[in-house]
Order: sequence, then C-alpha cells, then structure tokens
Amino acid sequence: MKNFVFIGLIAVLTLTGCNSKGGGELVGVPKRGKAFEAEPYGMVKIPMGSFVVGQNDEDPSFAMNSQPRTVSIGAFWMDETEITNNEYRQFVHWVIDSMARKKLGELYPDEYLISEDEFQNPIDPPLINWKARIDTRDEEVVSTLEDIYIPENERFFKRKELDTRKLIYEYQDIDYQAAAQETRNYQRSIHNSDKTQTFYQDPELVSDRSKFVKTYRINIYPDTLCWISDFTYSFNDPMAKLYFWHPGFDDYPVVGVTWEQAKAFCIWRTELQNNHLIQNNESNALVQNYRLPTEYEFEYAARGGRNMSMYPWGSPYTRDGKGSFLANFKPFRGDYGNTQKGFLTTSPVGTFEANDFGLYDMAGNVAEWTGSAYDEAAYDFTHDLNPNYEHNALPTDPAVMKRKVVRGGSWKDVSFYLQSGTRTYEYQDSAKPYIGFRTVRSTLGVSN
Repeated sequence: MKNFVFIGLIAVLTLTGCNSKGGGELVGVPKRGKAFEAEPYGMVKIPMGSFVVGQNDEDPSFAMNSQPRTVSIGAFWMDETEITNNEYRQFVHWVIDSMARKKLGELYPDEYLISEDEFQNPIDPPLINWKARIDTRDEEVVSTLEDIYIPENERFFKRKELDTRKLIYEYQDIDYQAAAQETRNYQRSIHNSDKTQTFYQDPELVSDRSKFVKTYRINIYPDTLCWISDFTYSFNDPMAKLYFWHPGFDDYPVVGVTWEQAKAFCIWRTELQNNHLIQNNESNALVQNYRLPTEYEFEYAARGGRNMSMYPWGSPYTRDGKGSFLANFKPFRGDYGNTQKGFLTTSPVGTFEANDFGLYDMAGNVAEWTGSAYDEAAYDFTHDLNPNYEHNALPTDPAVMKRKVVRGGSWKDVSFYLQSGTRTYEYQDSAKPYIGFRTVRSTLGVSN
C-alpha cells in the first residue's frame, strides 16, 4: 500500500557549501528572520496546564460519558466571545464578493483576475484581483451578475434579492488522520514481512498525496428557518426573518450554522489573515490555523483555571450573592426571561461576566460546536496529553458517525447543561437556533 508522510519543507539552494562560513562547525543554515506572534484581535491566550476533566456533580441523565481523569492541554488562543452575526457576515460578504469577481473575470480576465506573478510566471488557476473596482452602474456588469440573484419567478413582491443557495465556499484540507493511519499500516506490513527497507526508502510512497487532499464545497449561509423548524407550535417567525441580517442583532451570537459551516469559517479566517501578511511581506508572522476547539480545550478554558469547579464562574450555584443569575439559560419550566436581563432567547455576547481567563458565555447563551467527534467512551481511550477524538465523516456515512461534541449549554437549556463537565452532541450537518461557535488557534510555542 502506498503511503505518504507530510513534512513541511522549504528547500533553499545556495552556493556556499564549500565556503569557510562557520569554520567547518555545525552552525545551521541561514535563518529566515525572527518569527513572532502578535496577539490576535478579540482573542485571549489560554496558558498550558493540567486539570481534571469530567463531571464534577451528579449525573441526572446517567449518561456515564465523562468519567473524571487528569489531562494536560497546551497553550492556545481563544475568541473571548462567540462569533457574532456581524463577524460571520464578513465571511458571507467575502464569498459574495469573490463570486462576483470570478463571474466578471470570465468576461474581463485582465481586470478581475491575476494570471501572472510579478516575474511573469503563469498562475493557474488565476487569483482574484481584489483591488479591481466593480462598477454596478455598468449595464454589462449588472447583466453578468444577474445569475447570483434569485430568479424572477421565485421573487416575493418582485424584490431583487441575493440567492443564498449559491453562496458556496470551496476549500481544500489535508486529512492528516488518514495519512498517519496509512503510515502506521505500512510500518506494520514491513515489520511483518521479510522486507528490510523503511517507508522513507520506498520511492512509490511519495508518488501521490492527492488522496489525502480533500476538496469541500460548503454553502455558508446560516439556516435562518431553524428558528421555525426547531420549535413546533411556536411563533418565531420574526427571528427567522430578522435575526441574522438586522443591525439590531449585530452583537448577538450567530446561530443556524452547521459544524461544517463553522469549520469552513475557520479555514477562511486563516486564509484571510495569512494572505494579508503575505501581501505585506510579513511571511515570518504567518499564523497557525484557526479551528474549532477540541472538547477538552473547551472544558479547560471554561473552567478558567478553577479545577473541579462545577460552573465557569467557580461556584456550585447559578446565582450570585444578590440572587441574580450568572448566565443566560432556562432556570424554571416555561420561564425563559428570568435570567436574560431582558432577553427572551439569545443575548448580546459579553452580557454576563467573564470567567477568570477573560472568556464570556462559556456557559449559557448559545451552546458551541467543538472540533471533536462524539463517542460515549472517548474519555477512556483518548490520550492524556492534548486528548482528542476526531472523525471526518462523509455524507454517505451513517448518522452515528456524524456526531460532534457540543459544549456550554444554551438559552433554552436547564442548568445541568451549563456545567463545565457536561458533554452532549449534535449532528455535523444540522443547524440549530441555540448552537453557535467560537474559534481557537494554537500558539507558536509549546509553553505558556
């Protein structure tokens, strides 16, 4: 079986191999500048540490899926709040803009596409020219972009609206899990045979890595109708019509986003920042990938350094000393407005106090996607160093393989789901009005 080992390698060809630099001593290759990591906007640095993961109180559901154990987590950056509607709209606008420029590039390739680099080398496929101005008064431009709008026969009240079904973000990702698994399989086959060569010596092993490079095409517009479809015999039509796009909800957490859409957002955010750094000749500052937190990172961050605490604020109670609730959740049957400080469902991010790490809404408001796949016994078989369980489910896989861990509890949940050690799941292709997300980014080093 063919195999491939992914190695980040930058080859530099020089003519200094025989000179006297270094006096014949081992001095390494010329350094490419000093790497540095600026503090990312809107994120908090979570220091490395060890903690006891798992349930710290009774388990009323008898799920028995979070047995306590000690694990260690490396340092990482984390969004201080959930991703808001306004922040997610930046992603949507970027996709709209890129679609428009690609369509105009078919008509005016020299203006809207970049097909050569600064040295006149061809670029295939061409890059989008973001500096080109789109003149919406030009009739030919308007005609070219007509395809991104809803067809006339589907329009309500003859209004010209964007066809959100066509907002597709395409990206490529490397399946490191599959690559590592094939490496292990090859090593076992060599060990159990009469062969003496290693996988590094087999010329066929690096012949094709394309099977590990996966291409994804994701519709990135939130499911605004989830406010209606998820609540039978309930009038939530205004939320479906207004919640995502109305400026009054700018600072509310985005919902109706699937796990797949949240992952696509992470890929786009990485691309957005790294492309900016490259264009400004700051390649030494390229960032680690943005991603969804593992469920262990989420729990560690939620506890805020308070080991064995039941809730992110450190208390075993959901009220403070004055009797005020400490998060946005459902405290009593039918009583949604008691804790929300005037908000019946979601509340603006940061409405309640942050935990000791400076993170807001790690319990309540909206539950949050993590990058981890759900397995009832995951705590029994995952490692104790940066533990995680992942599974890249395909659309054709059975539903049980599409379960992703959801943490934190939401505005519609009782207090049990707000506990730092409580874990539950939702399917990766489902969108809910009570599930949002925030992103994390590993630090460049391995220390604090």
